[in-house]
Amino acid sequence: MLMLGSVQVHALFGDKKSADEQRKELQKARADSLQKLYAEQPSAKAELQSAKGYAVFSNTGINVLVVSTGNGGGILHDNRTGKETYMKMFSAGGGWGMGVKSFSAIFIFQTDEALDTFQQEGWDFSAQADANLESESEGAGMETAVTAMPGTKIYQMTDAGVALQATLQGTKFWADKDLN
Repeated sequence: MLMLGSVQVHALFGDKKSADEQRKELQKARADSLQKLYAEQPSAKAELQSAKGYAVFSNTGINVLVVSTGNGGGILHDNRTGKETYMKMFSAGGGWGMGVKSFSAIFIFQTDEALDTFQQEGWDFSAQADANLESESEGAGMETAVTAMPGTKIYQMTDAGVALQATLQGTKFWADKDLN
């Protein structure tokens, strides 16, 4: 098993975790991501509290020349009802770049329509540009992520990895039937 930040990357035939272990891992990754976000962007805490809902995903992304992919999992929290949904994600895209990184994506849904669309359809089309060299203890980098989902704000933070890329991505998010 390989660790990239707080995300564990399993080999093809790696150990299978129980549903409870997977939920606890996602909850810890969410807590770590939110703690890092609040340290870097203190105003984000009020944004999350006043939003209709938010989602926190831990992802591993790979970019080789003109092809980029990513996968991970996360938790969608509906502030209107308090309901939490465990989710999976997969992305694919293209653009110039090279690298592997573990990162967190935090979506803040500012409108009912944005949250409802994400829950029901789960698609995001985004543009990303970043230059990163990060480890668990130190690193430097700059990253930008822009989403095409109206009424949604996104923060992206690299946990660990090396990347220099500019990509257009399509990402599908869906409820994890095994964890809900």
